[in-house]
Amino acid sequence: MTAATWLLLIGALLILMALTGTLLKALPISAAALYLVIGFAIGPGGFGVLDLELRQNDKLIEHISEAAVLVSLFAVGLRLQIRTQLSSWVLPALLASVGMVITVVLMTAAGVALQWSLPGALLLAAILAPTDPVLASDVQVRHENDADELRFGLTAEGGLNDGAAFPLVLLALGLLHTGFLDASGWRWLGIDVAWAVIGALALGWTSGAVFTRLTLFLQTRKHQALGMESFLALGLIALTYGVALHGLVYGFIAVFVAGLSMRNVERQAVAEAEGAKGARSGHGADSVVTAQAETANAMTREVLGFAKEMEKFVELVAMLVIGCLLRPEMFTVRNLILAVLLLAVARPVAVYLTTWGSRWSPSQRRLGAWFGIRGVGSIYYLAYASAHGAAESDLDATIGVVLVTVTLSVLLHGVSATPLMRLYRATRQRDGHG
Repeated sequence: MTAATWLLLIGALLILMALTGTLLKALPISAAALYLVIGFAIGPGGFGVLDLELRQNDKLIEHISEAAVLVSLFAVGLRLQIRTQLSSWVLPALLASVGMVITVVLMTAAGVALQWSLPGALLLAAILAPTDPVLASDVQVRHENDADELRFGLTAEGGLNDGAAFPLVLLALGLLHTGFLDASGWRWLGIDVAWAVIGALALGWTSGAVFTRLTLFLQTRKHQALGMESFLALGLIALTYGVALHGLVYGFIAVFVAGLSMRNVERQAVAEAEGAKGARSGHGADSVVTAQAETANAMTREVLGFAKEMEKFVELVAMLVIGCLLRPEMFTVRNLILAVLLLAVARPVAVYLTTWGSRWSPSQRRLGAWFGIRGVGSIYYLAYASAHGAAESDLDATIGVVLVTVTLSVLLHGVSATPLMRLYRATRQRDGHG
């Protein structure tokens, strides 16, 4: 394809991306589903304009999906108004850990029953384990003050388990003899589980807080770094992720928590300003604290706005890549069975067991059981496994299952998200929950 044709295609896609917010309101399809269909049309399964094959382009696909996940996780962290009550975080943490493990166990058993080896079935289950934090925007929190427990739980779950799936992927790769797991397994438990998760939480919280406080100081006291919030956001993502890679901790978790930490600094600044006004301890102190609060609020909104724009762009690129990787021959009976088992059996069982006795209502549990959206995170882990030593014999069947599952999830969840969540909101408002 000539350079001129590429420019026409890219320009048309970017204009389409800008218009989807209005165009899709009248159509029963999500933006992600539309991009996926376009990707399939321009790929080998359609007109053959772009030829992508996962094993031959695994490094490229790994980096594209990695960037998409990082931007999405940071944006999700910024969307979530930090909640000081530990009880608010218990259920999302359980869904991202216990619920994910239950899903992996069930899908591993299904894989073994369909003639996969145990390590191969575990790798498939681990790749499919994380839910996607961005592909169905109607399921996410609508704004930072959204108090709905279902939307908060699903959004926080997607933010946490994109990184929490990493130990299980490494375990599967280790069992496939790719050098990730030593004979005793102690390194996996100590480094890949304990240190990598705890270190990521600490790194993300620290980097987000230090970065935001330093930026507030420069803007309010030194009048520097004004109007550069977009570059600062990219810098924070890159810096946090780079330190995480060097420190052998999970960068996905660290970047998500950095977004949470940035939002928390804004909350603290606003609380300090309200406290200073109440105390009336001096006009000078009041003005500085108030200025910091106003600057923090403006900065986080500017960064969030930029992150949302970047999120739309990486969604477009990621879904085009997934569509190009898809082949009609992948829709075999076995692949469809495994995809349906994940979406209609493993996910609901995991959610119902994890939320047993929780504050979620029956309708919230039903919706939570359905909206286990699979997307870019699974593609990242698939490319990661290919690029880091998984044999072709172990990946041949896995590639088809993952792509079929993601495709079904994008189409089914994309079509159902808007009407189901609209009905849910109407029911909640009628019952007086807002």
